[in-house]
Amino acid sequence: MVESSFLNPAKTLGALQLMPGQTVADFDAGSGFFARAAARAVAPGTVWAVDANADLLPRLKSLAAGEGLHNIEVVAGNIEKVGGTHLPTGTFDAVTIANSLFAVDDRAGVAAEAARVLKRGGQALVVDWQDSFGGLGPAPKDIVTAAEAVKLFEAAGFEAVGKTQAGAYHWGLIFRKV
Repeated sequence: MVESSFLNPAKTLGALQLMPGQTVADFDAGSGFFARAAARAVAPGTVWAVDANADLLPRLKSLAAGEGLHNIEVVAGNIEKVGGTHLPTGTFDAVTIANSLFAVDDRAGVAAEAARVLKRGGQALVVDWQDSFGGLGPAPKDIVTAAEAVKLFEAAGFEAVGKTQAGAYHWGLIFRKV
């Protein structure tokens, strides 16, 4: 079988070395590709899937249940505002933020909210588009480079600790809260 060159959440998450029993927050979860992959990795731990579009959350919960994943909780929240996710402070082992930075207005707010919910030493996996790819990805003006993400997350109290394979169209970075 030929591996897809597009984003593979399970493979990309592998860089976090998630362990059973851990707690993960998936920011801007959408239909839950990363949340569901993380739920498999941390079971019986819990994944909190956060999205501003509350209408998506029942579908995500239903997809997860259909896959036998009962360790995903959903919450409507704003990832751009400190406290906007409604998640508790300093309790998460990891946060995933995939395909989100290009779409938000307050990127610094996203990094600050990730720092708020993570335990000290917790990790953030940040994945976003490398380019517009002729319209396959976001508009060129919305692209966030990996270098820009490093500056953004370092300013929020993180250190860059690694990269992860995120397919042919995305970059992936691992940050640790210091």
